[in-house]
Order: sequence, then structure tokens, then C-alpha cells
Amino acid sequence: MASIVYTYNGGVYINITNKCPCRCLFCIRANGDGLGSADSLWHTNEPSEKEIIDALKEFDFSPFDEVVFCGYGEPFNEFDKLLAACKFVKENLNLKIRINTNGLGDLINGFPTAEKIAPFIDSISISLNAPTPELYTRVTRPKFDGETAFRAMIDFAKRCKNLVPETTLTVVDVIHKEDIELSQKLCDKIGIPLRVRQYD
Repeated sequence: MASIVYTYNGGVYINITNKCPCRCLFCIRANGDGLGSADSLWHTNEPSEKEIIDALKEFDFSPFDEVVFCGYGEPFNEFDKLLAACKFVKENLNLKIRINTNGLGDLINGFPTAEKIAPFIDSISISLNAPTPELYTRVTRPKFDGETAFRAMIDFAKRCKNLVPETTLTVVDVIHKEDIELSQKLCDKIGIPLRVRQYD
């Protein structure tokens, strides 16, 4: 059985889905079935809202001050469950909430998602992945049109910047140094910090 709640590198994470509209070249899912305390993060069946809430109720969060929604899938692919879990955390646990996302929630769900989730979260980390639509398409390999996906992700990030206390864009250090520099320029232009993630 796949873990819903797991720990990794001193943090605690919530794995609510395996669905994702991207096939990123560097995706950690290709490295193994599990991560950290989780022997497996691959759900045989997608967990229900009740199963997610029950897992949150059963886990001892006392050593932590933040919970991160990030697993072997894109959290916004199960938006109603994500929203319900965030509400539960805010109402019952004294924890900050971060979501790690590819930023394509609006395309996935067909409606603006930032405004609905923002009241319940403290920070959001959005995968920029590349500084141009062309490179983004090659690196991220979204099921949507690459340019459409890139523009939707940037628009989502801009809206989050005004709604969420802490908004960050990220790239992974597998792209060329020049592309990281161009990513930094793009982030400077739209006023959102960039974090360069190390590929494990």
C-alpha cells in the first residue's frame, strides 16, 4: 500500500495522487517506487478524500511546523481532495502549508485555482523548469500544448504572487547554466524569487 503521509530530508509530505499532466525529463518518479520513509508512493487506487483525511488524523505531526503537498503526482490533479485536506490541516493542525506544483492547475481543472486555494496555504513552489516555451516543452513534456502550458503556468504564478504569502518559481540544475541565468531574468522581471533545485 502506498504512503499518503511520508517524511523526507526532515520534512513531512502528503502524497494525494499519482496523476500528472507532465513527463519531466528529471522526474524523481523514474528513480524508484519510494522516497524517504515511504516504501512506495505508487497508489494502487487513487486515495479517497476520507482516506487522505484519515491518514492526516493518524500521523504524529508534532515534530513538524510545515506540511508539504507533494508526492508522485500533481496535487492540483485532485483539486477537491487537495482543498479538503488543506482545510483540515488549517482547522485541526498547527502547521503551515506548502504546495509543490507544476502550476498547470487551471488547465487541469478548467477554472482559476489560485484564488480558491490561496486562503488555506502559506507558500507555493511552482516548477518553472525553463525560461522559454520551447525549452519548457522539451523538458516538461506536458500533455497540453507547450506554449499554452508555459503561459498558463506563468499566469498562475503571477496571481499566486498577489495571493499567497510566499511564492517561488523553481528550476532543476539539469538545464544549462545559460538557461538558469535566463530563468533568473524572467523571475526578476515578474517579481518572483527563483530557487535552483539540485537534482538528486
